[in-house]
Amino acid sequence: MSTTEPICLWDVRATLGEGVLWDALGDCVWFVDIKGRRIHRCAADGSEQRSWDAPSQVSFIFPVRGGGYLCGLEDGLYRFDPAAGAFTALLLVEDGLPGNRFNDGHVDTAGRLWFGSMDDAETAPTGVLYRYDGDLASVDSGYVITNGPAISPDGRTLYHTDTLEKRIYAFDLADDGSLNNKRVFVALAGGGHPDGMAVDVEGCLWVATFGGWRIDRYAPDGQKIGEVRFPCANITKLAFGGVDLRTVYVTTARKGLNEAALAAQPLAGGLFTFRVTTPGLPQQSMRVEGSA
Repeated sequence: MSTTEPICLWDVRATLGEGVLWDALGDCVWFVDIKGRRIHRCAADGSEQRSWDAPSQVSFIFPVRGGGYLCGLEDGLYRFDPAAGAFTALLLVEDGLPGNRFNDGHVDTAGRLWFGSMDDAETAPTGVLYRYDGDLASVDSGYVITNGPAISPDGRTLYHTDTLEKRIYAFDLADDGSLNNKRVFVALAGGGHPDGMAVDVEGCLWVATFGGWRIDRYAPDGQKIGEVRFPCANITKLAFGGVDLRTVYVTTARKGLNEAALAAQPLAGGLFTFRVTTPGLPQQSMRVEGSA
């Protein structure tokens, strides 16, 4: 494992940066600030910065096949039009659970969206892992904080995080999108809590640690084989990008840091980047009604 030192690409000071992704078609990076209720976009080098206000807490954003974007707001899935800054409801989910919100998401090669809900107060096990492929299905439940869906290069294993319990689970993923054989892939023993994840072409899982000052890299057998240290504690999500998929983009958070901690971590909440030798997997686009 060989990496460069992380540098801050955009000192955006997100309260809870999340949902970072590389948009190859637009040659740009997207991410959100959940608590700040904002969507952010910048060029690969951090220039051309643009931000949009969201009508509620926004947890992820993904490109849609055929054009446009879809994001997760507090009560469901919405189409997002960057040109107009407009949000149009596609599917309401958990709109009757005002104490819940959505968190991390992932799109697989079939264009299916995997995303989780969580208790916004981070105390009750009301979180659910969902699959959306035109129809919505609850595929696992009982989480306080869901996080980091990610899928192996062969498409046969789905990883999902129980952040509060500090466990990453692996599931067997069938062609029809069904999950079986849930098992513990990693039980985090070190400092911090596992957050967002991404997989590289070797099948290694890269895991951001909230409160852990680092990203961990795990081999397909669950053994930790490397880490990347950061100048701030709350690392939330990473995505591989750039033309060679060897540039990693990383969101961080100021959430939970007191005044002294923020003074010691002035770049907390920034968008970071570093280079790696092993490329990641390309970002997939969602299939939704009316898309190609």
